[in-house]
Amino acid sequence: MPIDIQHQQMGYDRAATMFSPEGHLLQVEYAEKTVRLGSSSIGMVCSDGIFILADKRNEDALIVPDSAQKISEIDTHIMSSVAGLMSDARVLIDKVQLLAQQNRVTYDSPIEPELVIKEIANLKQQFTQYGGARPFGVSVMIAGIQDHKGRLYTSDITGNYYEYYANAIGEDDSAIKEALRDKYKKELTIKKGIEVAIEAMKKVKGDKFKADRLELAYIENHKEEIKRIEGKKILELK
Repeated sequence: MPIDIQHQQMGYDRAATMFSPEGHLLQVEYAEKTVRLGSSSIGMVCSDGIFILADKRNEDALIVPDSAQKISEIDTHIMSSVAGLMSDARVLIDKVQLLAQQNRVTYDSPIEPELVIKEIANLKQQFTQYGGARPFGVSVMIAGIQDHKGRLYTSDITGNYYEYYANAIGEDDSAIKEALRDKYKKELTIKKGIEVAIEAMKKVKGDKFKADRLELAYIENHKEEIKRIEGKKILELK
């Protein structure tokens, strides 16, 4: 009998706080699988700013397009994209939006992007440690401007977070990151970076790639303003 089935029968996956004999938190690993089923997003730090390119993976003609945005605004200089359960993500995004507002009111200055991802990561960590609750089934990517430079962070299910030059989350994330490693350079401008990101997504997704489902948001280094472009208009930037 496979070891994972044995662990299920023995109840090691019934609580997020219970370690298996191999040292795994099975509920956390299940949540990681949920993230990999989510739609893809690519974030990239460029020489003149930062951007997130996301696949909304929504083709229902009955849904109002603006209600299905994948990229959220945290503050005028910070944005986010997620992969996994959107309902879980909404709770986290609402929390850090409030945090960003409180920072401006209290200190009269914009919040640092790392403080935003740290708040998200801390909350995620709590839900791997306390009983009676399940882990957040979502990976969060935060992109923002600090000291006129782009900063990109991603948190995983466990509550860890790292800063990246370029990263991908969601479906086919490993293959997309491999393509980014071959093409990414720090000297890339936003326009060239978008081209690299689209090529990586096309290469990995093949026939499943559809430009109509894309959503792009970017911030230039010296502007606290998130600019958005959707669908095939993104290809015109190339």
